[in-house]
Amino acid sequence: MDVFASLESEVRGYCRGWPTVFTTARGSHMTDENGKTYLDFFAGAGTLNYGHNNPQLKRRLLDYLAGDAIVHSLDMYTAAKREFLERFKEYVLRPRELDYKVQFPGPAGNHSVEAALKLARKYTGRETVVSFTNAFHGMTLGALAVTGNSMKRTGAGVPLGHGVAMPYDNYLDGRTPDFLLFETMLDDSGSGLDKPAAVIVETVQGEGGINVATAEWLRHLQDLCRRHHILLIVDDVQMGCGRTGRFFSFEEAGIVPDIVCLSKSLSGYGLPFAVTLMKRELDVWDPGEHNGTFRGFNPAFVTAVAALEHYWTGDDMEKQTLSKGQQVQAALEEIALAHAGAISTIRGRGLAWGLVMNDPEMASKVCAEAFDRGLLMETSGPEGEVVKLLPPLTTTEAELAHGLEIIADSVEAVREKVTV
Repeated sequence: MDVFASLESEVRGYCRGWPTVFTTARGSHMTDENGKTYLDFFAGAGTLNYGHNNPQLKRRLLDYLAGDAIVHSLDMYTAAKREFLERFKEYVLRPRELDYKVQFPGPAGNHSVEAALKLARKYTGRETVVSFTNAFHGMTLGALAVTGNSMKRTGAGVPLGHGVAMPYDNYLDGRTPDFLLFETMLDDSGSGLDKPAAVIVETVQGEGGINVATAEWLRHLQDLCRRHHILLIVDDVQMGCGRTGRFFSFEEAGIVPDIVCLSKSLSGYGLPFAVTLMKRELDVWDPGEHNGTFRGFNPAFVTAVAALEHYWTGDDMEKQTLSKGQQVQAALEEIALAHAGAISTIRGRGLAWGLVMNDPEMASKVCAEAFDRGLLMETSGPEGEVVKLLPPLTTTEAELAHGLEIIADSVEAVREKVTV
């Protein structure tokens, strides 16, 4: 692995916790060049909801490439793009009675967020965007301005303006009414808060520590935005595409955001792909006003269609994800009960879960111990205090049980080392 240390930038991160060279992957497993296989509870940070090299998606992709079909097309019309738009409307938008237009802003989630922020400012003529404590929306400057993590924000190297943070659900003492500060500042001309163009929110904060907003809180937020004529943006980059059960994570709350950001598992295969969805009346872009070289990556259209057709023509995926989520929750509750002195709580929805450690260093130690035992996980939260579980949605119940056993053994092993 010397070549990585000598040539690759020091900015590399995940590889430091998983010091091995991976070569192959299938389903919920990755294998390194030494032949050791790891169960994957990371799933490309939520990019591989349907697992590695999903056979249904792979076959469609290989057939497409073998036919010398279009790969790169900027925003030209292609048959692959047309099919994606038709299937996305048929399987996602129409069943949910959502009348969104679709923008292809670029290959990654931050591109979707940047487009959403620019569009909100253009449409309203206002500059300020409200985000929430512990939010994460990406690493480009606009997205960083609405991100809470101080380490990531400092890395920008320049002031990050036109963003204001408000308390996320359950951030305060549990007794302060939701949005009391926000509403008070909006109604007070002396508060210093300019009327926002938009509010951007994650229904479940992944990088922020698997913080789950209640449906009531999200409905209250939508009501506040509508009363004050503020656009509501839901960043569903990590929690969309079925991660919490339904295709969109906001569906359970019964809200309809003005703008939605999607990426990560949208292609279904780990290929770069992002969209920004907007209510029809918000589409005030001039041609070419927001563009990018890789906003028309046709192989991603192809695998996205395959994923929609295979997993989203009915409600089986939703039901299976929720059932598996209950399995994970029950196991984590047992682990937390057995180690009450070390674990403060668990939290999550669907197949996004966090084991919150009292000592942040213990979380990284648990992940390291799990890696040695053949399980890939990462930490999240402002202090890295959360052991984060994002297994592929296609992970079997037996695979989940095996991974959860490894987690239990890893917590036990770390605690034993601490007490020695």
